[in-house]
Amino acid sequence: MTEEHYTRNEFHKKMAVDLFNLVWSLMDKKERTTEEDDKMVHAAHASRYHWGEIGTPVEIERGEWQISRVYSVLNRPDAALYHGKRCLEICQENNIGDFDMAFAHEAVARSYALLGRKGERETHLALAREAGEQITEEGDRTYFFSELDTIPE
Repeated sequence: MTEEHYTRNEFHKKMAVDLFNLVWSLMDKKERTTEEDDKMVHAAHASRYHWGEIGTPVEIERGEWQISRVYSVLNRPDAALYHGKRCLEICQENNIGDFDMAFAHEAVARSYALLGRKGERETHLALAREAGEQITEEGDRTYFFSELDTIPE
């Protein structure tokens, strides 16, 4: 067995990416155990931590978005809203648009939907649609709108 050596930045990047991908694999499962739900939460936060050490605002806001989605999947709307708003704030503060801004509004809209706050849901759905129309890559735009359609009433 060979031992791998990483620089500090390489280590943080590897952990951030590996944990981000682990979260996706857990979210994609049809049925998860309580332990897997816990692992998904911890992995999302750990990925975001590692991006916070070495990442750009884009990677950091994407980490916040993923945490928000995890909490939405687990029907924990208060935590989902907090992280969705953080994602949106980071996008706004750093002039991050396109795909990321659209998904930031999607996260906030999804959280408000889970909270039963229809007015705020509708506001952010409209902002998400508007931002979604600005997504330059057609495949990304199509994917975004398919995800937007999964937000509950």
